[in-house]
Amino acid sequence: MRRKRRVKIVATLGPASGNRETIEKLFRAGADVFRINMSHTNHARLAELVAMIRDTERAVGRPIGILADLQGPKLRLGSFAAGGYDLKAGESFTLDSDLAPGDATRVHLPHPEILSAVEPGHRLLVDDGKVRLRCVSKDGERAVHTVVEVAGRVSDRKGVSLPDTTIPIGAMTEKDRADLDAALKTGVDWIALSFVQRPEDLAEARKVTRNRVGLMAKIEKPQAIDRLAEIVELSDAVMVARGDLGVEMPVERVPGLQKQMTRACRRAGKPVVVATQMLESMISSPVPTRAEVSDVSIAVFEGADAIMLSAESAAGKYPVEAVAMMDSIAQEVEKDPTYRGIVAAQRAEPEATGADAISAAARQIGETLNLAAIVCFTMSGSTGLRIARERPFPPLIALSPDPDMARRLTLVWGLHSVISEDAHDVDDMVARATRIAFQEGFARPGQRIIISGGVPFGTPGSTNMLRIAFVGADPHGEF
Repeated sequence: MRRKRRVKIVATLGPASGNRETIEKLFRAGADVFRINMSHTNHARLAELVAMIRDTERAVGRPIGILADLQGPKLRLGSFAAGGYDLKAGESFTLDSDLAPGDATRVHLPHPEILSAVEPGHRLLVDDGKVRLRCVSKDGERAVHTVVEVAGRVSDRKGVSLPDTTIPIGAMTEKDRADLDAALKTGVDWIALSFVQRPEDLAEARKVTRNRVGLMAKIEKPQAIDRLAEIVELSDAVMVARGDLGVEMPVERVPGLQKQMTRACRRAGKPVVVATQMLESMISSPVPTRAEVSDVSIAVFEGADAIMLSAESAAGKYPVEAVAMMDSIAQEVEKDPTYRGIVAAQRAEPEATGADAISAAARQIGETLNLAAIVCFTMSGSTGLRIARERPFPPLIALSPDPDMARRLTLVWGLHSVISEDAHDVDDMVARATRIAFQEGFARPGQRIIISGGVPFGTPGSTNMLRIAFVGADPHGEF
């Protein structure tokens, strides 16, 4: 099951794909990681989906990553006496703490933290920005008085976004805490935190997870952009959540921000996932638009670690076809004669660490000698991440004795994860690496590979050695 591309594909499971047969079809079509959206998944269903993915994993003989995406603090209006009202531009409208049903002039906002934090001049976007209000005054923590700038209908429980306001709440609600606990018990590999505003938002989840899973920060608020470097540093991965980001910021800024975030993560050696509406038309059409194909290709050319399908694979009519199309687009981009130069031009200088120096050397040697593969032994995942950061041309194989780490690395650019015992000595390291490179379809007898490992063996973070080795004439046998 060797992929013919470096970028990874994340497929969201849902009504159209939440069964064992379709999950395996999605994997064989190209999905490397499966996303479970906790906004629409209860704990019993979560356990069922994880069990089906692990069953698929055993059937295909490959590690598969699982991402549980927490809902985050959803801010919503209260209810209206008539279910909703049409607001006209220039009218006044109040959001307040009064529990009475709303009317054409006001509605209850069940979030006192918003009433407290909003200031005159701040925008309030209702229903994904379809209605735009601007605060003109406020009565302490009791009411926010606004003027309607973009007319439209407001109705029961519609979402509210505040692009200008830093809300004094964390990224996790009580539901998120319960969902996180359930996800950890079922053995997922990644947790995505929604509506991260500041680096401190990662602290609570980090305290609970204790590095048992990777922590992914979803960037979908302007406040997160302002502190992006700190958030990247404290997270294990980043998702460019273009949907909500495009609601809270001018949509024309999103492409540039996507590039900024992708490059920031590449410099830091942190996986970056580009998400939302990548093949949106395939929810109902068997083929994408040309613009969607270009959108996917831009993320691949930029060197993103992964590209993600949401409703396309979760609720669309063509979930398997959507994954296959994304796989096909990625393969074509990576075969393009300009791809290698574009990705290499964005390569960051190695940091002053042993792992970075070894990884940079492995990449240079592998490319100079046109080696069949770069094989790294990685227990903590750090060596795999550092070599992937280099975006080398030879294929990458990451050998880890930890099944959880092998699954986590399935999100990372170019890494072909294999669960394998750690090497006992140098001879065993060479034998194991060359045999697996052959068995996994990366090298033929007589070809050379480069191997990175660490002495003493079995010690996390000890990568300090490179070895060039020939694949033997009998790689099936014992070395």
